[in-house]
Amino acid sequence: MAAPYRSTPVFDETSLPQALRNMHQTKAGVWGVIRVLEGELRLTYVDPPSEKLLTPGNPGLTTPQQTHFVTPLGPMRMQVDFYDEPPTL
Repeated sequence: MAAPYRSTPVFDETSLPQALRNMHQTKAGVWGVIRVLEGELRLTYVDPPSEKLLTPGNPGLTTPQQTHFVTPLGPMRMQVDFYDEPPTL
């Protein structure tokens, strides 16, 4: 099973960086797993357009170079784990 090579700090609805709230993408060869520890977060994929509700039992996956952004839905805590191979959710 793949292990993350890096993780972000834990962010809440006030400390979540603007860079994650705006459109951005993972680098080539990098998968991201967005893990919600408390509350809810909306993950929006830009191309193809779709949305996913993330909760503590429902993480979100971003694939290499996939454009996306996140929106907190009230109080929440979340963290992103980065992998250099496809992770198992």
